Amino acid sequence: MTQVKSIMPRDRSDTEPHVPQLIGKLMFEVRDTFAAEDWDGLRQSHFRLLTHVPGGGISVTDLAHALRMSKQACGQFVTQLEATGHLAIRADAADRRVRRVVRTPLGDRTLKAVNARIRRIERAWARQVGADRYATFREVLEELTTGKS
Repeated sequence: MTQVKSIMPRDRSDTEPHVPQLIGKLMFEVRDTFAAEDWDGLRQSHFRLLTHVPGGGISVTDLAHALRMSKQACGQFVTQLEATGHLAIRADAADRRVRRVVRTPLGDRTLKAVNARIRRIERAWARQVGADRYATFREVLEELTTGKS
């Protein structure tokens, strides 16, 4: 028990922000940055969905699972992005009953622009705290989110 206590983070007061609050503040910063720019009415939720559509496409069911949302809600987002020309729906070659979601060239360009904007945000954070500290922060986040160390 003593060994476990020695590696645990120090107890924080109830008034200090916890890690989820701090990460949430960073996400608000990202959201505010994108909201201040013209993305043709697209929001973070649309960008999140676009990032989960692989090059070869994905079924709505698998996409919903990857996004941890209901199939119905995912279908609504897919319909919105299909209407804006960012996604297309194709019948699956192996099972014609399955709707396969694919990014269009517009969807690919938008995703590329979103990723470039996020890289600029990350570079600003790295300048703010120093490149080495930011690299360590990013590595730790990757370890925590992927379970790989």
